[in-house]
Amino acid sequence: MTKDNFNVLFLCTGNSARSIMAEAIMNREGMGKFRAFSAGSRPGPTPHPYTIDLLQGLNHDTSIARSKSWDEFASPDAPQMDFVFTVCDNAAAEECPFWPGQPMTAHWGMPDPAGVEGPEAVKRLAFSETYRMLRSRISIFVSLPLGSLDRMALQHNLDEIGNSAANAD
Repeated sequence: MTKDNFNVLFLCTGNSARSIMAEAIMNREGMGKFRAFSAGSRPGPTPHPYTIDLLQGLNHDTSIARSKSWDEFASPDAPQMDFVFTVCDNAAAEECPFWPGQPMTAHWGMPDPAGVEGPEAVKRLAFSETYRMLRSRISIFVSLPLGSLDRMALQHNLDEIGNSAANAD
């Protein structure tokens, strides 16, 4: 891939936690080389309040954080995506959206912190752990030598990022 800037879409079901976090992380870690977006197949009305609290506490810009449908990015006037990552959790039998077209895709599934039950401290810890896992994966992704990888090698790397136990621990 020999582009200077890449559009990345993070998809999930509700677009309230994981995909919103990934969008914020990528927009910071990507340092202008990557422009991130997030969406959901069945978005809720707003991002989860713990998502916003966590991102603000880590000095992320949350002014554009909103839950939105993936239909917004399927329209003809939407930015063309170079990469689409699903971050929903197949192990929890959660419906994962599918993105048609030609972008590079990978599944980087992880549990939904919004579904964690228990005391507030346990819930907030789940959001922090999700952030940590996403930041690890995104940091690895943005450091890939995109200009020297062919599509097959790049796809292998994207899949490995999502499958690596080191990224989940």
